[in-house]
Amino acid sequence: MTLGRVPSQGDLLRSTVEFCAGRVGEDSIYGVLHRECVRLFPDEMFADLFTDVGRRSVPPMIVAVVMVLQRVEGLSDREAVERFAFDARWKYAAGGLDFDYPGFVHTVLVDMRARLARSERPNRIFDTVLQVAHRAGLVGRRRVLDSTPLYDAVATMDTITLVRSAIRGLLTAADAELATMLRARVSSGDDYASAAKPVIDWDDEAARAQLIDSRAGDAMAMLAVLDGCELDEPTGRAAQLLATVVGQDIAEGDDGCFRIVRGTAADRVISTVDPETRHGHKTSARGFDGYKGHLAVDPDSEIIAATTVTPGNAGDADAAEGLLADILPAEAEAEAGGVAVFGDAACGAGEFLKRLDDNGIGNRIKGQPSPSVKGYFAKDRFTIDLDRRTVTCPAGVTATIGARTGRRTGTACLGVACTGCPLRAQCTTAAGGRTITVGAFEEYLVTGRERQRDPAWKADYRATRPKVERKIGHLMRRRHGGRRARMRGRVEVAADFGLLAAAHNLARLAVLGIAHTTGGWTAAPA
Repeated sequence: MTLGRVPSQGDLLRSTVEFCAGRVGEDSIYGVLHRECVRLFPDEMFADLFTDVGRRSVPPMIVAVVMVLQRVEGLSDREAVERFAFDARWKYAAGGLDFDYPGFVHTVLVDMRARLARSERPNRIFDTVLQVAHRAGLVGRRRVLDSTPLYDAVATMDTITLVRSAIRGLLTAADAELATMLRARVSSGDDYASAAKPVIDWDDEAARAQLIDSRAGDAMAMLAVLDGCELDEPTGRAAQLLATVVGQDIAEGDDGCFRIVRGTAADRVISTVDPETRHGHKTSARGFDGYKGHLAVDPDSEIIAATTVTPGNAGDADAAEGLLADILPAEAEAEAGGVAVFGDAACGAGEFLKRLDDNGIGNRIKGQPSPSVKGYFAKDRFTIDLDRRTVTCPAGVTATIGARTGRRTGTACLGVACTGCPLRAQCTTAAGGRTITVGAFEEYLVTGRERQRDPAWKADYRATRPKVERKIGHLMRRRHGGRRARMRGRVEVAADFGLLAAAHNLARLAVLGIAHTTGGWTAAPA
């Protein structure tokens, strides 16, 4: 397929320009796209996605405009191409096309996403819009971090469905000879042709136990066949997935029967359709299945400076450093006081606090609170002196921090001193007394908690931190393509989340009066 190009001249009698010019606000996303779409998304920007021979594509600039508007309005692919066909604002936004400019089928959007994903610059739309904001001087050196759940686009599977689906996937991926060998090891009588659950009396505990044992037995027998074999990539992935779902949920008992393990594995695969999705928790009482969308926002312009997506069970601190790649190396600016990072306690892991403090970056991250048991003194009630390697309890008793073990700096055991202590009932029930574990990054956690007591720190945090919450509200206001992921797989979800951020950045730039002049990109005076 060769590169299609947008027509350079329109018909004055059929153009959407005269109709929309007085009706569409200049500070709307339609207005800014109409003025700047050719400069933002020229057809040549996508030339590497196409070949030199073949039929002409739909002009990529038009497709890019439709993709951006689709994300702002939360539309499906079919709804988006219908909107382009019948909504004059969309053709106006695409450079002022004629009313009767032909539409295109929704698979064009699918194809464009696939071409972008395979390219060396899959996030070029987000990068282009962000570059405009940088050139207009709208992106400073301060960032506010946060994350939000993205519900997955697949159904969460129970253990039996997971195992059967993984076996079916392995049989599909294997070549004919290997598939025959694997089927020869099936002893349950299940042909694994249907995705439906086997028909049994689900109220019969013995029938359920026999079902679990027989299907797990089939899985283990198949994996035994594959042990030591050289497998191609698809078959290897399918075998690894089968081993994972069996190992996380099922264990062999002393009697040789396989049973479901009580509890939930820490990194449990919940779907074979999208193996990267996970159980997540926004709070201790609120869970979800899917991914987390992470973003870094410039609090002054409210432009999204970076995005990424992780499985739902990942911590915010794990993604934080990647979101700050453009400011973390900037020690010189940091020392001058121009760089600061804001975030809630989910980002406040000791290792990340160390990274900020060691680079002299203004640290407005809430330190993670000390773990505590209800009714007992929390760890932060104890004074930890890392220089002297001592811990002093609320009763004034001091203990020495022991030797380093692994990632821990050591532990301090108050031991005998707890026996007759009047505060014991508020501290511990352990026979050996209260023990305090000191982590490798304890110094930075302690420093962070001390910083948070400063009234100036609190005022700055309260004035700045809520801006990212408002931005997340803008991104998530449409259920389709907002809170609910439209794709499967972390890479695809991340690309779609980045496109969502680009669309809202462009809407924000329109409000800020972005324009291209002879001197480059500028914004309207505040």
